[in-house]
Amino acid sequence: MEVKARAPGKIILSGEHAVVHGSTAVAASINLYTYVTLRFSTPSDDQDSLKLVLKDEGLEFSWPTNRIKQEFPESSAEPQSPAPPSCSVESAKSIASLVEGLYIPEAKIAIASGVSAFLWLYTSIHGFKPATVSFTSELPMGSGLGSSASFCVALAAALLACTDFVSLDLKQQGWQSFQEKQLDLVNKWAFEGEKIIHGKPSGIDNSVSAYGNIISFKSGSMTHMKANTLLKMLITNTKVGRNTKALVAGVSERMLRHPDAMAFVFSAVDSISQELTLILQSPASDDVLSVTEKEEKIGELMEMNQGLLQSMGVSHVTIETVLRTTLKYKLASKLTGAGGGGCVLTLLPTLLSGFVVEKVVAELESCGFQCFTAEIGGKGVEINFEVSS
Repeated sequence: MEVKARAPGKIILSGEHAVVHGSTAVAASINLYTYVTLRFSTPSDDQDSLKLVLKDEGLEFSWPTNRIKQEFPESSAEPQSPAPPSCSVESAKSIASLVEGLYIPEAKIAIASGVSAFLWLYTSIHGFKPATVSFTSELPMGSGLGSSASFCVALAAALLACTDFVSLDLKQQGWQSFQEKQLDLVNKWAFEGEKIIHGKPSGIDNSVSAYGNIISFKSGSMTHMKANTLLKMLITNTKVGRNTKALVAGVSERMLRHPDAMAFVFSAVDSISQELTLILQSPASDDVLSVTEKEEKIGELMEMNQGLLQSMGVSHVTIETVLRTTLKYKLASKLTGAGGGGCVLTLLPTLLSGFVVEKVVAELESCGFQCFTAEIGGKGVEINFEVSS
């Protein structure tokens, strides 16, 4: 049997950095996906190995099932409970043994943690079954768009779809969504995969990827919401890597130096996030004027948030270049995520002509940036059983 899954990436609409200091932040899914195809081997395939194919990286890895059994002698071939366990120290050592012998180019060494997450999720859910698992993604790695979470969510969804823990309609054509309880299960497994990749993730990225739409989060509490306002964004990847830990530490140090001023900054960010969620959840309207008014308010909030992020010291020369370029076309922009590089969001109003968008994209790409257009707040992870062996 062959099954496909796709999981969306994410953006932070408002509240990055300030959320660490108690402010509200808002994250949303984007219609850029990671895709996974899972196919279990049949006797006629004469294949007794687990294969991982990373199409975008041009890499393929393979492990004989006997080798996997040797590394996990205490494991059963099937999970005894749908609830995911955490990766034990013993399992982490076994996975490291399976990964260390692989040839991974130095420039792509960051994918090693993703391969580790893959091995743990696969063996935890399907034991030693021979199979081929292929990945491709529309999300650039390490850019703050939730590529690793999307990877883990799509993988967990495909793996669970082939178990008795999840009930799906195998005859339904096209993409189908999970029920809420099933989504909860997918999200829990994906979070364990994220922990292998990142150590101590917040759980926000995988939650947005699993459930879709928008999530408001504050002081460790997440609220799932449905956006009634369709937003279209231009996402500009500056291709500048950022040190998230250093940026977070820098904001905290500024807080220690200027506690009163920074407290006002964080309070302002909190107000922006709360107003933004109200606008996004307000009833949809066919009235062009009403839509335009909403977009104008959202654009203003984005610009205000960007100004506050600049005051936190997390902007970057490349981010400022994107801001200057889009401002020439009277478009509102802000960084998304940690800052210090990474990606920038630009609101594309409903009435904006395609010609203007093309000019903006051409100008940004001439600076060496990578541009995507994306819709905000769509569906979460989905499954497709169209192809069968």
